[in-house]
Amino acid sequence: MQKRAELYSGKAKTVYTTEDPEHLVLEFRDDTSAFDGEKVERLARKGAVNNRFNGFIMERLQAAGIPTHFERLLGEREALVKRLDMLPVECVIRNISAGSLCRRLGVAEGLDLEPPVFEFFLKNDALHDPMINDSHILTFGWATAAEIRRMKELTREVNGVLQPLFREAGLLLVDYKLEFGRFRGELLLGDEFSPDGCRLWDAKTREKLDKDRFRQGLGSVVESYEEVARRLGIGMTASS
Repeated sequence: MQKRAELYSGKAKTVYTTEDPEHLVLEFRDDTSAFDGEKVERLARKGAVNNRFNGFIMERLQAAGIPTHFERLLGEREALVKRLDMLPVECVIRNISAGSLCRRLGVAEGLDLEPPVFEFFLKNDALHDPMINDSHILTFGWATAAEIRRMKELTREVNGVLQPLFREAGLLLVDYKLEFGRFRGELLLGDEFSPDGCRLWDAKTREKLDKDRFRQGLGSVVESYEEVARRLGIGMTASS
Protein backbone atom coordinates (compact mmCIF):
# COMPACT_ATOMS: atom_id res chain seq x y z
CA MET A 1 0.00 0.00 0.00
CA GLN A 2 1.41 3.37 -1.04
CA LYS A 3 1.17 6.77 0.62
CA ARG A 4 -0.56 9.50 -1.33
CA ALA A 5 -1.44 12.98 -0.06
CA GLU A 6 -0.14 14.43 3.19
CA LEU A 7 -3.01 14.52 5.66
CA TYR A 8 -1.33 15.95 8.74
CA SER A 9 2.15 16.85 9.95
CA GLY A 10 2.78 16.79 13.68
CA LYS A 11 5.84 17.47 15.79
CA ALA A 12 7.56 14.16 14.99
CA LYS A 13 5.35 12.29 12.51
CA THR A 14 3.67 12.96 9.18
CA VAL A 15 0.43 11.20 8.26
CA TYR A 16 -0.44 10.30 4.65
CA THR A 17 -3.55 8.96 2.99
CA THR A 18 -3.47 5.75 0.95
CA GLU A 19 -5.63 4.26 -1.81
CA ASP A 20 -7.72 2.71 0.98
CA PRO A 21 -9.78 5.34 2.88
CA GLU A 22 -9.59 3.21 6.03
CA HIS A 23 -5.80 3.13 6.19
CA LEU A 24 -3.02 5.67 6.61
CA VAL A 25 0.76 5.72 6.48
CA LEU A 26 2.66 7.07 9.50
CA GLU A 27 6.08 8.49 8.68
CA PHE A 28 8.38 8.86 11.69
CA ARG A 29 10.69 11.85 11.23
CA ASP A 30 13.94 12.77 12.99
CA ASP A 31 12.35 15.93 14.41
CA THR A 32 12.33 16.12 18.20
CA SER A 33 10.49 18.65 20.33
CA ALA A 34 9.76 19.36 23.97
CA PHE A 35 7.86 21.88 26.08
CA ASP A 36 4.96 22.10 23.58
CA GLY A 37 7.27 22.79 20.67
CA GLU A 38 9.47 25.41 22.36
CA LYS A 39 12.60 23.24 22.05
CA VAL A 40 13.08 21.64 18.63
CA GLU A 41 15.98 19.71 17.07
CA ARG A 42 16.60 17.04 14.46
CA LEU A 43 18.30 13.90 15.75
CA ALA A 44 19.71 11.51 13.16
CA ARG A 45 18.21 7.98 13.15
CA LYS A 46 15.45 8.85 15.63
CA GLY A 47 12.59 8.37 13.17
CA ALA A 48 13.78 4.93 12.14
CA VAL A 49 14.35 3.85 15.75
CA ASN A 50 10.91 5.01 16.89
CA ASN A 51 9.17 3.37 13.92
CA ARG A 52 10.69 -0.01 14.66
CA PHE A 53 10.24 0.39 18.43
CA ASN A 54 6.57 1.28 17.99
CA GLY A 55 5.97 -1.67 15.69
CA PHE A 56 7.52 -4.07 18.20
CA ILE A 57 5.43 -2.75 21.11
CA MET A 58 2.17 -2.65 19.13
CA GLU A 59 2.66 -6.25 18.02
CA ARG A 60 3.28 -7.32 21.64
CA LEU A 61 0.12 -5.55 22.76
CA GLN A 62 -1.94 -7.08 19.95
CA ALA A 63 -0.65 -10.53 20.88
CA ALA A 64 -1.94 -9.87 24.42
CA GLY A 65 -5.41 -9.04 23.08
CA ILE A 66 -5.20 -5.24 23.15
CA PRO A 67 -6.71 -3.75 19.96
CA THR A 68 -4.46 -1.24 18.17
CA HIS A 69 -4.44 0.61 14.87
CA PHE A 70 -1.08 -0.88 13.84
CA GLU A 71 -1.03 -3.07 10.72
CA ARG A 72 2.59 -3.52 9.66
CA LEU A 73 5.89 -1.80 8.97
CA LEU A 74 6.28 -0.52 5.43
CA GLY A 75 9.93 0.46 5.58
CA GLU A 76 12.59 2.09 7.69
CA ARG A 77 10.47 5.06 8.73
CA GLU A 78 6.92 4.17 7.73
CA ALA A 79 4.09 2.05 9.12
CA LEU A 80 0.61 1.21 7.87
CA VAL A 81 -2.19 1.89 10.36
CA LYS A 82 -5.96 1.95 10.49
CA ARG A 83 -7.49 5.41 10.14
CA LEU A 84 -9.03 6.32 13.49
CA ASP A 85 -11.34 9.07 14.63
CA MET A 86 -9.03 10.15 17.44
CA LEU A 87 -10.33 11.25 20.83
CA PRO A 88 -8.74 14.53 22.03
CA VAL A 89 -7.58 13.09 25.35
CA GLU A 90 -4.38 11.47 26.57
CA CYS A 91 -4.36 8.65 29.12
CA VAL A 92 -1.36 8.58 31.45
CA ILE A 93 -0.25 5.83 33.82
CA ARG A 94 2.43 6.61 36.41
CA ASN A 95 4.23 3.72 38.08
CA ILE A 96 6.99 5.88 39.57
CA SER A 97 6.81 9.57 40.40
CA ALA A 98 8.46 11.84 37.82
CA GLY A 99 7.85 14.85 35.61
CA SER A 100 4.72 16.94 36.02
CA LEU A 101 3.40 14.79 38.88
CA CYS A 102 6.31 15.93 41.03
CA ARG A 103 5.88 19.56 40.02
CA ARG A 104 2.13 19.58 40.62
CA LEU A 105 2.05 17.68 43.91
CA GLY A 106 5.47 18.51 45.34
CA VAL A 107 6.45 14.87 45.70
CA ALA A 108 9.98 13.59 45.25
CA GLU A 109 11.05 11.96 42.01
CA GLY A 110 11.45 8.20 42.08
CA LEU A 111 8.69 7.11 44.47
CA ASP A 112 7.10 3.76 43.63
CA LEU A 113 3.37 4.37 43.14
CA GLU A 114 1.08 1.55 44.24
CA PRO A 115 -1.50 1.45 42.89
CA PRO A 116 -0.26 3.26 39.77
CA VAL A 117 -1.72 6.73 39.22
CA PHE A 118 -4.06 7.19 36.25
CA GLU A 119 -4.63 10.67 34.77
CA PHE A 120 -6.46 12.23 31.81
CA PHE A 121 -5.08 15.21 29.89
CA LEU A 122 -6.61 17.26 27.10
CA LYS A 123 -4.53 16.99 23.94
CA ASN A 124 -4.01 20.69 23.23
CA ASP A 125 -0.52 22.19 22.91
CA ALA A 126 -1.83 25.76 22.96
CA LEU A 127 -3.26 25.10 26.44
CA HIS A 128 -0.21 23.02 27.47
CA ASP A 129 -2.23 19.78 27.68
CA PRO A 130 -4.19 20.57 30.85
CA MET A 131 -5.17 17.82 33.25
CA ILE A 132 -8.89 16.93 33.02
CA ASN A 133 -11.27 14.45 34.61
CA ASP A 134 -14.21 12.25 33.61
CA SER A 135 -16.66 15.10 34.16
CA HIS A 136 -14.86 17.41 31.73
CA ILE A 137 -14.73 14.68 29.11
CA LEU A 138 -18.45 13.93 29.38
CA THR A 139 -19.60 17.56 29.58
CA PHE A 140 -17.62 18.68 26.55
CA GLY A 141 -18.39 15.55 24.54
CA TRP A 142 -14.80 14.40 24.07
CA ALA A 143 -15.80 10.78 24.78
CA THR A 144 -18.76 8.78 26.09
CA ALA A 145 -19.00 7.21 29.53
CA ALA A 146 -18.45 3.79 27.96
CA GLU A 147 -15.35 5.07 26.13
CA ILE A 148 -13.95 6.54 29.35
CA ARG A 149 -14.32 3.18 31.06
CA ARG A 150 -12.74 1.42 28.08
CA MET A 151 -9.76 3.81 27.91
CA LYS A 152 -9.03 3.26 31.59
CA GLU A 153 -9.38 -0.50 31.20
CA LEU A 154 -7.10 -0.70 28.16
CA THR A 155 -4.50 1.67 29.63
CA ARG A 156 -4.20 -0.54 32.71
CA GLU A 157 -4.06 -3.68 30.56
CA VAL A 158 -1.17 -2.13 28.64
CA ASN A 159 0.61 -1.62 31.96
CA GLY A 160 0.13 -5.28 32.79
CA VAL A 161 1.78 -6.28 29.51
CA LEU A 162 4.60 -3.76 29.32
CA GLN A 163 5.82 -3.49 32.91
CA PRO A 164 7.09 -7.10 33.01
CA LEU A 165 8.39 -6.83 29.43
CA PHE A 166 10.60 -3.89 30.33
CA ARG A 167 11.49 -5.33 33.74
CA GLU A 168 12.89 -8.46 32.08
CA ALA A 169 15.09 -6.16 30.00
CA GLY A 170 16.45 -4.44 33.11
CA LEU A 171 14.26 -1.37 32.65
CA LEU A 172 11.65 0.45 34.74
CA LEU A 173 8.52 1.68 32.96
CA VAL A 174 8.16 4.91 34.93
CA ASP A 175 5.15 6.35 33.10
CA TYR A 176 3.61 6.60 29.64
CA LYS A 177 0.81 8.21 27.68
CA LEU A 178 -1.66 6.58 25.31
CA GLU A 179 -4.15 7.92 22.79
CA PHE A 180 -7.26 6.17 21.50
CA GLY A 181 -9.58 6.50 18.54
CA ARG A 182 -12.73 5.01 17.05
CA PHE A 183 -12.69 2.51 14.19
CA ARG A 184 -15.91 0.85 13.01
CA GLY A 185 -17.50 1.41 16.41
CA GLU A 186 -14.57 0.02 18.39
CA LEU A 187 -12.03 1.90 20.49
CA LEU A 188 -8.46 1.17 19.39
CA LEU A 189 -5.06 2.23 20.70
CA GLY A 190 -3.65 4.78 18.26
CA ASP A 191 -0.69 7.12 17.79
CA GLU A 192 2.60 5.48 18.92
CA PHE A 193 4.44 3.90 21.82
CA SER A 194 8.11 4.88 21.85
CA PRO A 195 10.64 6.49 24.21
CA ASP A 196 9.18 9.82 23.02
CA GLY A 197 5.98 9.14 24.96
CA CYS A 198 7.11 7.22 28.02
CA ARG A 199 9.80 7.33 30.69
CA LEU A 200 12.22 4.43 30.94
CA TRP A 201 14.98 4.11 33.54
CA ASP A 202 17.72 1.55 33.99
CA ALA A 203 16.48 -0.71 36.78
CA LYS A 204 19.77 -0.67 38.70
CA THR A 205 21.15 2.82 38.21
CA ARG A 206 17.89 4.63 37.38
CA GLU A 207 19.67 6.32 34.49
CA LYS A 208 17.13 7.99 32.20
CA LEU A 209 16.88 6.35 28.78
CA ASP A 210 13.98 8.28 27.28
CA LYS A 211 12.98 11.71 25.99
CA ASP A 212 13.96 13.32 29.30
CA ARG A 213 17.51 13.14 27.98
CA PHE A 214 16.43 15.68 25.36
CA ARG A 215 14.26 17.74 27.73
CA GLN A 216 17.03 17.99 30.32
CA GLY A 217 19.96 18.37 27.91
CA LEU A 218 21.59 15.10 28.99
CA GLY A 219 22.71 14.15 25.48
CA SER A 220 22.92 10.71 23.81
CA VAL A 221 19.18 10.74 23.13
CA VAL A 222 19.03 8.41 20.15
CA GLU A 223 21.81 6.26 21.57
CA SER A 224 19.68 5.72 24.68
CA TYR A 225 16.65 4.81 22.56
CA GLU A 226 18.82 2.31 20.72
CA GLU A 227 20.06 0.87 24.00
CA VAL A 228 16.48 0.28 25.12
CA ALA A 229 15.70 -1.36 21.78
CA ARG A 230 18.78 -3.57 22.06
CA ARG A 231 17.77 -4.77 25.52
CA LEU A 232 14.28 -5.62 24.23
CA GLY A 233 15.73 -7.51 21.29
CA ILE A 234 14.34 -5.14 18.68
CA GLY A 235 16.17 -5.27 15.37
CA MET A 236 16.67 -1.87 13.83
CA THR A 237 16.13 -2.89 10.20
CA ALA A 238 12.47 -2.69 9.19
CA SER A 239 11.15 -5.10 6.59
CA SER A 240 9.43 -3.57 3.57
